Amino acid sequence: MSANLHTALRLAAEGLPVLPLRKGKVPFGNCLACAQNACGGRPNMKTPGPCTCPHPCHGWAAATTDTHAINSTTWDRAWREAAGVAYHPGGAGLTVVDLDNAEAIAWARASLPATRIVPTTRGEHWLYRGAMQGANGVRPGVDIKSTMAYARWLGPGAGTMTALPDVVRALTVRELATVRPVTVSVPAPVGGGKCPHRTPTYLDRGIAMAEQRITEARSAVHATVYRTFLAVLSTHGRCGCLTEAHTARLFTAAQAQGETARHCTDAWTNALTTLGL
Repeated sequence: MSANLHTALRLAAEGLPVLPLRKGKVPFGNCLACAQNACGGRPNMKTPGPCTCPHPCHGWAAATTDTHAINSTTWDRAWREAAGVAYHPGGAGLTVVDLDNAEAIAWARASLPATRIVPTTRGEHWLYRGAMQGANGVRPGVDIKSTMAYARWLGPGAGTMTALPDVVRALTVRELATVRPVTVSVPAPVGGGKCPHRTPTYLDRGIAMAEQRITEARSAVHATVYRTFLAVLSTHGRCGCLTEAHTARLFTAAQAQGETARHCTDAWTNALTTLGL
């Protein structure tokens, strides 16, 4: 048994969802059965839908505490080739404040409550009890890794882990508040462009409901955003009545939930492609 597999089994038994990392500190790519999302994707990923693949696929979503799966023959090759072990902090109810340089560490020491600290190659991981939406670049050299993210296992660290403070949660709120919505050009009307909507209120109500659906999502945010974009475009995308103001409202709601501009654009593009727009 490799050292990485031994570590993974121990962590999983303690309730920490784990996955193997290949060289470059990144997860293994999807297996042949799931290549190009042929399997239909997996919950919480960009492409919605179930996936029962037994291999360590789909990035952070492969993390598991199932020791039988981790030690199975389907994971054997990944562990033999693994360069390290990663874990899903949010899956264990944790948040990692990833400090990437000396300046970021100095800021954390002056601004954040003391907690467990794990040294990294270039900086430190500060671990807190409590999960939140992860986000990158909330400050120079500072990333938040929690839900829908993975962190490298570099040892237990030192110090007493404390509860996730509001000052950490506020980092993503502050960052997201400054993100400018991405404007997306809506295709020309399809099928003659005749608008079937009785009044502008019908469209406005639909956009408001879509915003609410995204805002109220507490899990599977990627999938919720995609499905919401798909629903809006299936109803309003062919007649040309959607404006950049409408798409900006949807993108703003998604970004407030932790989605990046790139994720929003990808989800919108995928929905357009699916509908043939």
